[in-house]
Amino acid sequence: MGHHHDNAAPYADTTVPDAELPPGELARRRFLQRLGLVGAAAAGSGLLEGTASAAARPGPDPGRLQWLAGDHHVHTQYSYDAMHTVAQQVTAGRRHGLDWMVITDHGHVAHEKFAVETTYADVLKARAANPSMLLWQGLEWNVPSGEHATVFFDATKNEIAALHAFEKLFDGNVNGTNHTSDANEATALAALRWMSGQIDRGAIDSALMIANHPSRNGRYTPHEFRNYRDTAPHIAVGMEGSPGAQNDGGHRGGYGNAPGGDSWTGWPSESYRTFGGFDWMTAKLGGLWDALLAEGKGWWITSNSDIHQANGSTLVRPDTPGDWYDTHGGYPAPVDSGTPQEHADFWPGEFSRTVVGSTSRSFHGVMAAIRAGRVWVGMGGLVSALDVRVHGGGRPATLGGRVRVRRGDDVTVRITVRPATTPNTTGRIPRLARLDLIRGAVTGPAADRDAFTNPDVSVVESFTPYGRSPVLHFEHRFRKVRDPFYVRVRGTDGHRSNGLEPMMDVQGAPAPWDDLWCYANPVFVDVV
Repeated sequence: MGHHHDNAAPYADTTVPDAELPPGELARRRFLQRLGLVGAAAAGSGLLEGTASAAARPGPDPGRLQWLAGDHHVHTQYSYDAMHTVAQQVTAGRRHGLDWMVITDHGHVAHEKFAVETTYADVLKARAANPSMLLWQGLEWNVPSGEHATVFFDATKNEIAALHAFEKLFDGNVNGTNHTSDANEATALAALRWMSGQIDRGAIDSALMIANHPSRNGRYTPHEFRNYRDTAPHIAVGMEGSPGAQNDGGHRGGYGNAPGGDSWTGWPSESYRTFGGFDWMTAKLGGLWDALLAEGKGWWITSNSDIHQANGSTLVRPDTPGDWYDTHGGYPAPVDSGTPQEHADFWPGEFSRTVVGSTSRSFHGVMAAIRAGRVWVGMGGLVSALDVRVHGGGRPATLGGRVRVRRGDDVTVRITVRPATTPNTTGRIPRLARLDLIRGAVTGPAADRDAFTNPDVSVVESFTPYGRSPVLHFEHRFRKVRDPFYVRVRGTDGHRSNGLEPMMDVQGAPAPWDDLWCYANPVFVDVV
């Protein structure tokens, strides 16, 4: 049973007392209450859609949030194409300033058969050895009829049993549902409902799904994203804004593909490339991301390493027979060759990071922050902190939130940035050259569920920092607003752009450290 109900759903009707609800309905209500959602906002089509109930409920005080950096896409020796141990990944994440990480080995027949519990034992050891690191064991799910996605469960309950069952039942590699078809699309939605059902019955506290490298192979369609979000908005919350594998010498992010037999025919050829290291769905002004936000619902972006083998590491995988992975579900720990190796991936936190505004340093807090969209993403240490607050009467809203104003009121956006002060891996201190404030219209549900453009999106102001101030403040006022909209922020080092827009990355010469960007999730403005 899922959370895709109409407005008459008993758990969402606050006139129905708790005592009159069946156990499953009561569990749904309790879960949504923990998220701060009841009534109409809980009943229908999105955790943060533009309903009066959602708009009227203030979010947490932005000034009391803890901003925690992490990586939700990390592979280990238990993936068929990776090699580092869990402990090595966690050590690297800590070295590069991460607070949280998700181990996401590939769904695979051998992984499901041999590696799930073995990985979990390593995760438990790493948690004990690194109490300051919030560490999940998740899965890189082969989404039936889609691409890959990060899936992970709250780590306070029987996470491993649920994760193992999910992989066995719903992974496209395990059950042969990878290829594009209506039936396989339905299987993906059934998987989301299954996760939702585990929450209903109390087996897990929460779950998240984030679509990985969404444009890389053209496998995801706009309607699939809308279906995921509308079926389980508390689980399917967004996509990678920028992929991992940023050091890929041929194509930044590994985006060097062309349409295949399972690709959606509606995507333009440029969608198979990255722009400033970001996926086309995010980088394209007025593109797919803006089209989803135009519905007034949350669909958030993240970033990560997608690390398989770390660039510059001297570690190598030991020689094993060709069928080793298939018979073991993992490889022996890597050995030190003494020679730095060239690979496509950076260590967790070395280049890309996802920074979440959490109310507590906890598993629950980080997952709730991602679910609420309190997230900004950055590359190469371009900025060390980014704070966006939208004022429109009452408590200001920050990333992922919304403010409610009367027609004709003014709305003020205040942005605070802490530029980089320490060198990144190149030995240089990156410098923020420009910050763009982007406005997009909110027009409501899309008539065409495969629409991927929002024509009413523009950069309303670009801010240029001067000097080397340790803190930068920018402000913009929208005067006498008439219609609902959202605002979002992006920044760049200014080394490569086409006017204000990021340029397509050069095939064969990606130079990731010389083209750095940061993006923040939107804030919605509801007008009544």
